[in-house]
Amino acid sequence: MNVAVGIFAHQEERRIGLCLASLPLDRADTVFHVLVNGSSDHTAARAREASGGRAHVIVHDLAAGGKARTWNHFVHHLLGGGEDAVVFMDGDAEIEAGSIDALVSDLAAQPEANAAAGMPMNGRSAQSYRQRLREERGLFGDLYALSGRFVAAIRSTRLRLPEDLIGDDGLVAAWAHTDLGCDADWRRERILACEEAGFRCEPVSLLRPSTLRMQYRRMINYSVRFYQNRIVSDIMAREGVSGLPGRMDSLYAQWLPQFRPRSLPTGWFDRKALARMRDSVRNM
Repeated sequence: MNVAVGIFAHQEERRIGLCLASLPLDRADTVFHVLVNGSSDHTAARAREASGGRAHVIVHDLAAGGKARTWNHFVHHLLGGGEDAVVFMDGDAEIEAGSIDALVSDLAAQPEANAAAGMPMNGRSAQSYRQRLREERGLFGDLYALSGRFVAAIRSTRLRLPEDLIGDDGLVAAWAHTDLGCDADWRRERILACEEAGFRCEPVSLLRPSTLRMQYRRMINYSVRFYQNRIVSDIMAREGVSGLPGRMDSLYAQWLPQFRPRSLPTGWFDRKALARMRDSVRNM
């Protein structure tokens, strides 16, 4: 098997070593791409140290940040094009042993599927999230895999995520469910819930203020994502993938008058998100 793994890392100097230590870096049939993007800390240096000089662990130190932008660069410019499967994961996650094999094996066993989802293994909501993945067949950006055939289709159509999209997983899941079509083409079974693949993330703790700050920023991003998803859902229903913009903020002006904050406490983060989106319009 020819497998590529993309590890997305932004300001992860503290976690990237743990992430890489959880991976089978000695596998000769797998190329590990550490995608350090927009980082001003020592993430790239820590990743190179953890790679142990292995030729098939490649650290890319990319000046531009943003997961969607980095996802596009990885898929369209760094992959060789002949992969049997491509695994996508976050650089702050620790992967359960055997997860990559499980994702690749599930996709090989069900060639009609486009994607396979890894399961969250820790956190207060992990059990409910796992059940949702089984029922709804979505993806978590922390760990999922795409079949080589599906990645080849994305590459051949030159399909890209909007550069300022928050979160790759929701839109990639929609692409996988619709087979790069529109919502009318949706088929749940095109994404597999891989029970043998799992990931662990650092929990938020009152004892670690850095995790609280990270969670605060994350909640604002989740709110931006909520409003972006409303725009994307409308496009996917009416036009499909061909209607997706190069950047989401190009559509904010026409959508912002329709958006309102939800009730508290979520509404606090919604207000911050909407203010950020309005600033994007003013700065265009």
